[in-house]
Amino acid sequence: MDTQGWFSIDFTLNDLANVVLTQGIYSRTNKFDGNLFPILTVQDMVSQVKPPALWLNIQHDMFFTQHNLSMRSFVIATSKSVIIDYISSPEVDFLRSIAGRVSPTKTKLIFRFMGKDVLEPSINQTYGSLSKNLTFVKTFASGILVPKVYIWPVDGSNYLQAHTSLVSDAHKAGLTVFASDFVNDVPLSYNYSFDPVAETLSYVDNGAFSVDGVITDFPITSSAAIRCFAHPSKNSSVQAKPLVISFNGASGDYPGCTDLAYSKAIQDGADIIDCPVQMSKDGIPFCLSSANLIDSSNVATTKFRNLMTTAPEIQSGTGIFSFSLNWSDIQTLTPAIASPYSQFKIFRNPANKNAGKFLSLSEFLVLVKNSSVSGVLIGIENAAYLAEKQSLSVTDAVLAALSKAGFSNQTEKVMIKSTNSSVLMNIKENANYKLVYEVDENIRDANNDTVLDIKKFADSVVVMKNSVFPENQFFLTGITDVVTKLHAFKLPVYVQTFSNEFVSQAWDFFSDATVEVNSFVVGGDVDGVITDFPKTSASYKRNKCLGSSHAGDNYSNVTTCSSSIPCPDRVGCR
Repeated sequence: MDTQGWFSIDFTLNDLANVVLTQGIYSRTNKFDGNLFPILTVQDMVSQVKPPALWLNIQHDMFFTQHNLSMRSFVIATSKSVIIDYISSPEVDFLRSIAGRVSPTKTKLIFRFMGKDVLEPSINQTYGSLSKNLTFVKTFASGILVPKVYIWPVDGSNYLQAHTSLVSDAHKAGLTVFASDFVNDVPLSYNYSFDPVAETLSYVDNGAFSVDGVITDFPITSSAAIRCFAHPSKNSSVQAKPLVISFNGASGDYPGCTDLAYSKAIQDGADIIDCPVQMSKDGIPFCLSSANLIDSSNVATTKFRNLMTTAPEIQSGTGIFSFSLNWSDIQTLTPAIASPYSQFKIFRNPANKNAGKFLSLSEFLVLVKNSSVSGVLIGIENAAYLAEKQSLSVTDAVLAALSKAGFSNQTEKVMIKSTNSSVLMNIKENANYKLVYEVDENIRDANNDTVLDIKKFADSVVVMKNSVFPENQFFLTGITDVVTKLHAFKLPVYVQTFSNEFVSQAWDFFSDATVEVNSFVVGGDVDGVITDFPKTSASYKRNKCLGSSHAGDNYSNVTTCSSSIPCPDRVGCR
């Protein structure tokens, strides 16, 4: 090895016992650095952890040989005191050297592939060429371990290409196949919508092939994907909770509130499709996340850029607002996908960042009515400002659109949400829809008098995630009694906003959106989730393991300790 550094061969085991371990992957927390976690021998690890199976990876046999250290002798000696189920190595000669010294019925030898252009050191062939000569690999190994891109390549834009025939070819040669490099906290291919469960399933349940195992930094995700989500039964039941409510449609995959975002949300299994209503200058209600068109379109680069103005009642600073343009003008704008975590260089679906078209409320209602979803969630904000300053009645426009679309006699299917109690009171006096009060700030408690007031004008409540599980430095600190107190007054609680990007989640959720959803449903007892990736939450409801009593087999048994009480020792929580 040509690189300079400190190597294990320079230290005795006693020296290594004094080494302070630190996190070397900077997308992960450093809060456990220096906590005196010891470096373990294989025997110590087996006695302390008691793993169901043991896999040893011998990475640099030639390097150790050059320093008069024998990994062959180490493996043979170790096999006498512990059972080794798998031994992997990227070096052909090493695997050949131990093939006759370990029992093939007890210990499987696995050839590990490195980068396709990297030379295998003992026979001087590239790993890419060896992947095309699997009958040769079979002469010294019973299986292969390959980086996942050998199976599902990605292009330069991080989209999946067609899968290769490697798994099928290996199986035909009599080799088992393990895929590596599964991690939750790096941007996955955009095809997976940042969902690591979906990525694992693409390797084990795609209808064409299945790998025999995966190597992962986050075992909870791959284990649950295989046990709970793969090969679902056609007759499997779907649990009622949580109600899956879209956030601007499937706005994690397409520009929010466009026809494509809504169609994707419907396709992905959302129960309720949302439409935050804005008003055009000529009084047309339409779906858009914000009254400021700059937030979700290219308006700032069009001829309408001279309409920049201020509306302090709506937001600080300047904007180009929907009520300054006619609906026909708004229809000419190009949508723009939201990237709420761009500060981390994480962007959503760039190939479709400007796809789709905006929908009027009437068009939205027609789309939903012809679908199988349970209902709609209509958001109304800025009603007083629109009435006083723009002479536009958003509540009248919403009620008229609902009536025209035939929803006036389907009150169970219509939910109307607002942060303003007077809006909900106005709706209650004029229609019989389900009313949802949105608490637009983090709360830690809900006293009885306040809840009784809410009960007068709302049938359910939306709160933020931190109002259920407060955080400190991205770790959960406990659970509030907000949900419990609202439930005591028979008010269902919906929580927002659930996203798939790992930076949106507390460390306690292992960078897995499904763990987060489960923790809120099982540990937090919430009734619904509002999410910009409806497919993830809808898939969670079809989890085969929900309700299972087999510990460790399902997400139902994986809740953070904060689901009950704060845990002073974060290691114990995990």
